[in-house]
Amino acid sequence: MTYVYLMKNEKPLNSDIITKHVEYLKKLKSEERLLLCGPFTDYPGGMVVFSAEGIEEAISIAKTDPLISSGCKSFEIRTIELANEENNYLI
Repeated sequence: MTYVYLMKNEKPLNSDIITKHVEYLKKLKSEERLLLCGPFTDYPGGMVVFSAEGIEEAISIAKTDPLISSGCKSFEIRTIELANEENNYLI
């Protein structure tokens, strides 16, 4: 399944937490879980789109992100059904 965790800024970031977050994203990428990620330009936060076996695993993955586990960001998680050429954009 595909999930997204939406993050909202709660506390200021520092370079150590950002570095740990990037390493975490690289780990998700190496596991072929990471699909898309980045900060919002019009909202104080960002998102990570990734694959997981189920909602419990998805929540665990989000909570393990150093930005979240440090308390710098809170999160909401959503399940997303990807629309693409392969599924005719869900028509």
